[in-house]
Amino acid sequence: MYAIIETCGKQYKVTEGDVVFFEKLDTEEGKKVTFDKVVLFSDDKKVQVGNPYVKGISVEGKVVSHGKGKKIIVFKYKPKKNYRRKQGHRQPYTKVEITSIKSSATTKAASAKVAE
Repeated sequence: MYAIIETCGKQYKVTEGDVVFFEKLDTEEGKKVTFDKVVLFSDDKKVQVGNPYVKGISVEGKVVSHGKGKKIIVFKYKPKKNYRRKQGHRQPYTKVEITSIKSSATTKAASAKVAE
């Protein structure tokens, strides 16, 4: 079972147990985060494609840590004009562990088992 979610202006393919690096999220370490902009959901039987998003599906994860990526060098240069600018950049990220992919069918089946 996997899902394609949209967050931070990008799309990510996630499954349960994956560790994904997102751009900086405003959530503290150890807290749960929910992604409900699911573009595509697939279990073993069928594939659901959203228009633009699939309804009734959400992906939950736990924020593991925050950090910064490797340094990149931004170098601007114009030949013969003595124009050179050197600048470094480190992109902040949030490391998230995907704990579950919840669908309305999954929650209905779980509630039916609890009722029995």
